Amino acid sequence: MEEFSTINTINRQEKIKNFFINNKNKIIFGVIILILILIGVYSYDQHIKNKQREISDNFNSITIDYNKDNKEFTANKLIEIVNKKNPTYSPLSLYFIIDNNLVTDQKVINSLFDILIEKTPLDEEIKNLIIYKKALFNSDQIQEVDLLNVLNPLINSKSVWKSHALYLMAEYFYSGDQKEKAKEFFNQIISLENPNSDIRLQAEKRLNRDLSE
Repeated sequence: MEEFSTINTINRQEKIKNFFINNKNKIIFGVIILILILIGVYSYDQHIKNKQREISDNFNSITIDYNKDNKEFTANKLIEIVNKKNPTYSPLSLYFIIDNNLVTDQKVINSLFDILIEKTPLDEEIKNLIIYKKALFNSDQIQEVDLLNVLNPLINSKSVWKSHALYLMAEYFYSGDQKEKAKEFFNQIISLENPNSDIRLQAEKRLNRDLSE
């Protein structure tokens, strides 16, 4: 038995040795390919990190140096960042533009919103927040059907921003003295399974104080 075991061990070793000898070129080629793939992955990862750092530094420099005398320059530089479709700094750039009123053309702002919503790789709820912000930005200047078109992705979803979308529509109708439509949207908030607690409270106050019959 011991002799057979020794012979089997020798045979296995011989087979392994022959395998490596017969497939030496393939093995070397495979190892080279694997090394090249690892180098490529590492280089790409470093490229992404460097690009992110570059955009971050650029955004910080632009916003820190901002003053009323360089509004146009700041707006143009931030629009460039929006167009880079960066998940972090493209939204922040648009928010800075809006908060500081750097661009007054509504069409330009809406086109920047669309770049974020349609072309930027964002987490789902971040995208939903931007949709809500777009609706909020336009709510004083667009028609009912257009506002609904913007908000429908939230209203027809289970997003955490659904309550906010319904509340915006309710207040839109209330401010336009369309009380029945306003009441309908406030009631939708109340009937949600998990509405935002503050939004629900405001909806209840509005229904009890201003829309009770």
